[in-house]
Amino acid sequence: MSTLTINSFGSPSSGKSIVNQGFLANPSGRQSAVKLSRRGRLARTCVVLSLTVVLAAGFASQSGAGQVEASTAPSYEIVVVAPGETLWSVAAAYASGDVQGLVNEIREVNNLKGFDLQAGQKLRVPLAG
Repeated sequence: MSTLTINSFGSPSSGKSIVNQGFLANPSGRQSAVKLSRRGRLARTCVVLSLTVVLAAGFASQSGAGQVEASTAPSYEIVVVAPGETLWSVAAAYASGDVQGLVNEIREVNNLKGFDLQAGQKLRVPLAG
């Protein structure tokens, strides 16, 4: 929407008018340049930079930057050791390839010092993703 304003300032013969000049309109007719002090320029720069950071953070949050996929966390299955089961038999039941590698992973995850298991003991078995 535009507005047309015609005003004469000063003498009737001056004929100066302000037409759609918005904030640039100067009713006195003088040209004045607003000069900011050093402090004013610093304040203006800080405001512009802070708005830029807020805007960039808003776009980053909308684009999903910094999100961690749920599949990156290892998943485990809790297994209760039955009487007579060994670490090898538990690993062999869940291994899709290297049984010895899974035995070592089970020992690491459960902080086992040796290879002995007790009936009723709960083990975390890493699942292949």
